[in-house]
Amino acid sequence: MTTRLEAGDAVLVIDAANGCRISSLQVRGDELLRQGPEFGSFPMVPWCGRIDHGRFPVGGEIHQMPVNAPPHANHGTGRDVPWQRVAVAADPDEGVRTAVFSYELADPWPYKGTVTQRFELAGDGGALTVSMGVETAGVSFPAQVGWHPWFLRNLGRGGDVELAFSPVWQEERGADHLPTGRRIEPQAGPWDDCFGMPYGTEVTLTWPEVLELTVTSRQEWLVVYDEQEAAVCTEPQSGPPNGLNTAPRLVTPVDPLEGAMTWTWRPLG
Repeated sequence: MTTRLEAGDAVLVIDAANGCRISSLQVRGDELLRQGPEFGSFPMVPWCGRIDHGRFPVGGEIHQMPVNAPPHANHGTGRDVPWQRVAVAADPDEGVRTAVFSYELADPWPYKGTVTQRFELAGDGGALTVSMGVETAGVSFPAQVGWHPWFLRNLGRGGDVELAFSPVWQEERGADHLPTGRRIEPQAGPWDDCFGMPYGTEVTLTWPEVLELTVTSRQEWLVVYDEQEAAVCTEPQSGPPNGLNTAPRLVTPVDPLEGAMTWTWRPLG
């Protein structure tokens, strides 16, 4: 099941059956996302990036997640399950196109809860806001939320995409691809790295003579991955990789976990 939202020159397609990912975003006919069932832009929940050997503690118990990127567990479970469509609507006053989806946390995640994701396409077709929330069914547990977009490196015309962002620090990456806990000065790419942006993440992608797109979020962590030829990834997330071990944030009955990101774009040609 896919859901299609259209406004202005933008067409958004959400594939609820395949992890509630954005399978396509076209602006003025240009596809911005890498195509294929593993790509598009998928949610990372209930954790982001890698967990060290798939293990994390809660109290005196060690939980084991499936090791899907040996030797680690990667990118959560939400991208691997079907979500239910809750609502699709258009605001008659502002013209915002909205779609809402949810799924119930289940094995292999050891805690019960509900994840909700909301997509809002601006009426003028110039922006997209995606928000996500995690609620517990009773027992508190650590969790993270984030997104993993695969933006095409080249849109088929113009030059390759250029990235611009100004982090306060970079998490030093160990040989195991996990942060060591040491913060260093931001380094030049190529990257498979996590950056700290404590005032909110912001990164601009520019496809010369075609389009400029800016990703903004109140999330304080940004992972940038540009080691593949076809695409680049700019991933706002609520905590760093391996954060269930190093910086756990509890979801409690009175304090759900919420996050959001906004993409805004403007044509250059």
